[in-house]
This record gives sequence, C-alpha cells and structure tokens, in this order.
Amino acid sequence: MKLPASFVQHRFDSPFGEVVAAASPAGLAGVWFTGQRHFPPKAGGPRSWAIDDAHAVLLQTRGQLLDYFAGRRTGFDLPLDLAFGTPFQQAVWQALLAIPLGRTTSYGAIARGLGSASAVRAVGAAVGRNPISVIVPCHRVVGTGGALTGYAGGLDRKVALLELEGVRGRVAPASSPAGASGVARQD
Repeated sequence: MKLPASFVQHRFDSPFGEVVAAASPAGLAGVWFTGQRHFPPKAGGPRSWAIDDAHAVLLQTRGQLLDYFAGRRTGFDLPLDLAFGTPFQQAVWQALLAIPLGRTTSYGAIARGLGSASAVRAVGAAVGRNPISVIVPCHRVVGTGGALTGYAGGLDRKVALLELEGVRGRVAPASSPAGASGVARQD
C-alpha cells in the first residue's frame, strides 16, 4: 500500500509502545506501533511526513487511544480515511469496524460475511494490512476455533489488547456484517 507523502503525523507514547498516527485531509489514515510489521516505509513514510502536534484529528486520536488504553473508553469517534487500500481491503476494514468490543470473529466469518467464503487467505492479508491499528480492530480477528494468529503489532500486543477488552482465554464470535460506516463508533 503506497501512502502519500502529504500525510501529517503525530507521535506519542502509550502503554503499548510508541504510536505514530497519520492524517490526510479527509481524516485519520494511519495508526501504527513503532516497529510493527507493515509500518510505512521510510521513503514516503513517517520520515517524510510533516510533524503536526496541533492537528485536531491527531490530537483527538491520541486522547481517545490513551483513554482506551487506560480503560476509560470503549469506542472511538474519529473521521477515518480508509481510501488507500484496494476495494477488497476497504470492504474487510469496514467489516472489522463492526466487531464489537469484547468480542472476536474469525477470518472465515469475515469472508462469509463479504460473500466470499473461499477468500479466507485474502481476508487474512487485508486484515494484516489494516493501516489504522486498534481503532479499526484487527486485533479482534482470530483463527478458526479461537486460535490467536498473527498481528502486525506482535502477538503479545494482540493478547494484551484482547485482555484489555475483557477477552481472556475465551472466544466470543461476533457476526461480521460488511456495512459499517466510515466513522468508527463502537460505544
């Protein structure tokens, strides 16, 4: 996924490591933990994105994420810009937005919800390329039978995020509707 050099960024520390948040003119376009897989490349990535520590959406993102990490927030209310993926990736990311806090679903359930039951691997690849970690909750996707599978931010971080949401050693499958809005609302 090629991200434009016109993004602006804001970096901040969290209990889960340093976070890089990026915005386009349309809204929040990226949230990554420093060093995670699929972190934007240096060329055309954070090293070339302007730092904007006063950007309204990025400040809201920081505040909402820090509240979430502290257990004071259960959902997000931010304008999202998911336009930088393929149409299939965008459909998968929209399906992720529909997974409720404290619930998980499988890659297969998402594929079936999108009407492509045989596209489980493609769903997995799209989940892995989700550019807006935590807020578009790819950490809530598990393997068949509840197996904890890969997470671009690391499996330990995935386990910690699920525990923060009350998912401990259990899988609570969620339905996987594909029609969530462009605003993350999980309150």
